[in-house]
Amino acid sequence: MEHFRNPRNMGEMKDADSIGEVGNPVCGDLMHIYIKVKEENGQEIIDDISFQTFGCAAAIATSSMVTELAKGKTLDEALKITRGDVADSLDGLPPIKLHCSNLAADGLHMAIKKYYETKK
Repeated sequence: MEHFRNPRNMGEMKDADSIGEVGNPVCGDLMHIYIKVKEENGQEIIDDISFQTFGCAAAIATSSMVTELAKGKTLDEALKITRGDVADSLDGLPPIKLHCSNLAADGLHMAIKKYYETKK
């Protein structure tokens, strides 16, 4: 509930290097995960990350948590953040809301993959 009441890193990022957009047509949740990447010691690091989520409390909380988990990590490390990591970091989610953690992790992974595609 803390990440729902006081979400971290919420808001659109105008100068994002990449955006992961995911949604679930069944429940109506829609997430945008924005990343800003910097190179440090030959590694690409998530320097800044934010989100916009239109959905339930669990969708907002998982979006907030995934930004906290990914910030400061290399892109490869952030790609290893799983749906389970997001749910576990929130001390679990009700089974009916687990799809929200899927969306948050998927949005992060999509943003990173799109970033890699633009670098080719």
